[in-house]
Amino acid sequence: MREIVLDTETTGFDPFDGDRIVEIGAVELWNHVPTGNVYHQYINPERSMPKEAFEVHGLGDEFLADKPVFASIAQDFVDFVQDSLMVIHNASFDMKFLNAELSWVNLPKLPDSQALDTLAIARKKFPGSPASLDALCRRFGIDNSNRTLHGALLDSEILAEVYLELIGGRQPDFALANVAGRQTTSNETQNWRARPRDTPLNSKVTKEEAANHAAFIDSLGDGALWKTGD
Repeated sequence: MREIVLDTETTGFDPFDGDRIVEIGAVELWNHVPTGNVYHQYINPERSMPKEAFEVHGLGDEFLADKPVFASIAQDFVDFVQDSLMVIHNASFDMKFLNAELSWVNLPKLPDSQALDTLAIARKKFPGSPASLDALCRRFGIDNSNRTLHGALLDSEILAEVYLELIGGRQPDFALANVAGRQTTSNETQNWRARPRDTPLNSKVTKEEAANHAAFIDSLGDGALWKTGD
């Protein structure tokens, strides 16, 4: 099962008030295990950066001036995400911005059903407790000391750890996601069963040990469990 843990940074709170995405970071998981495959892109918002937003992520006009506009990276982003489940903290915020940006370049919107909101999961699992990313890092003992400013890629990497804790701990599926040298589908993983070896292992029981065992069974009489065939 492929999942994309994703975060964005923006110029503000509402794309329909002129705010834009300035950074996207995403981490790929396969069967809940990070693959090392990531997507990271800074984006020129084609507008000035408000002071309040700059204080959150530190991405200023000068730094973003030579970065590509969303229209030039949109297809690459869509190709990375594909139809995989997107794991997002406060998903409605990021989805609102992503779908606004996609619509402005005439690309299909991402369905809301494709997003899994870890904020909602945390609030349900720990009602009444703080559910920010920093609060969840403290709860689960996850090191976020490098998070002096918000950053989309760093936050998505941290969120991946938080997500795995929220769903039951950082344990990959018992069934290894590889069968005959290829990656399995989620259905194959769920239905995994051990199968006999093509060539049975040689017995480690010696002839003398086998004879002694047979003699012992004979000494138990005809009613011995090992003689019933059940």
